[in-house]
Amino acid sequence: MQERTRAYLRGRFGDHYRRASIDLPPGADEREWGYVPWTEGPGETYVRHNALLDMGELADFLARERPKHVYFSAGRYDDPGASRMDDKGWNRSDLIFDLDADHLPATSTEDSYREMLSACKDALFRLLDFLENDFGFEDLEIVFSGSRGYHVHVRDATVQHLDSDARREIVDYVRGIGLDFDRLIEEETVAGSVGRETPANNRYLPTEGGWGGRIHDELHSVMAQVRDLEESAAIERLQAYEGVGEKKARTAYRFSQNRFVEIEAGNLSAHNVFETLAKQFAHEVIATQNAPIDEPVSTDTNRLIRQPGSLHGGSGLAVRHIDRSELSGFDPLVDAVPETFCGHEITVEVTDGGTIELGGDSFTLPAGIHSVPEYLGVFLMTRGRAEKGKE
Repeated sequence: MQERTRAYLRGRFGDHYRRASIDLPPGADEREWGYVPWTEGPGETYVRHNALLDMGELADFLARERPKHVYFSAGRYDDPGASRMDDKGWNRSDLIFDLDADHLPATSTEDSYREMLSACKDALFRLLDFLENDFGFEDLEIVFSGSRGYHVHVRDATVQHLDSDARREIVDYVRGIGLDFDRLIEEETVAGSVGRETPANNRYLPTEGGWGGRIHDELHSVMAQVRDLEESAAIERLQAYEGVGEKKARTAYRFSQNRFVEIEAGNLSAHNVFETLAKQFAHEVIATQNAPIDEPVSTDTNRLIRQPGSLHGGSGLAVRHIDRSELSGFDPLVDAVPETFCGHEITVEVTDGGTIELGGDSFTLPAGIHSVPEYLGVFLMTRGRAEKGKE
């Protein structure tokens, strides 16, 4: 990045901070603060171990220093400004989840920025399903990271004092790591029928909630499709699954026709065919419905995370708090564009051309000198795809 570009961005970031209203996290004075200044060279200088009391009012600090990135800690301490972690005196920590497009198996270098963000948002909804429904967490803050994903801050009292090992258990659950299928099963003793005095144990998959409910949903969906097929086609389809021969396939099909209520109830005991199917569906359900979070972020009680309302120095977009009710309609390529950079144009020299969607428009720019909306120019410069041109 050329000096002219760096000076321009630093100045405009300062303009943003002078007009922005930024809400502090709970217990801001107990948290460690960090930032990255605009420095020369390819690397970045990470300034941390700051207490807010030493920095002064956050708004004044940001307007004065005009940093490239701004962070605060998940942890809360007796002495957040101590230079050694052991001297800070840890008290408690929020539970942080970080979803980034880099961690999504469905994305590739061929995907557009919008496609990657859309895939990440889908993963966010899966994560929230785990946090809100499986764990029952209520005190959540959802944040667009300003670049390639989303953060979720869990501040329920029940998580505040968890150590890294306990947080790892939550991480493993939302990732579906080490899931034991047999532990999902509930058994019910059924009295013996006429001519059969020995009671039987029926095995049931939960039909609502948790991984068991998700696996049951898949089993129910497949068997509902099988129910609508002709018998020969249904048997052929079911035999495509490992361990399902013609006899089991025929049994499953007949259950779908005459005793579908048992499938709806999660009963896996019919000649074990439904348990055979459910075990296979479990692998697919885990692979497609887990939340691909950045695991070290969630297990680290001292992690620094981006301050909502700050700017991301790698995109020029705002790190944006999102109300839960507004998440479905949130468009980061529109809603995270800072107002400071809207309403006028600047000159940039594009070094890495292409098509960019931003601010509700699509721009196709070859390499060379262009006059563009400032928000687009800032985006290109912070991404290393343009330098500031002469006005």
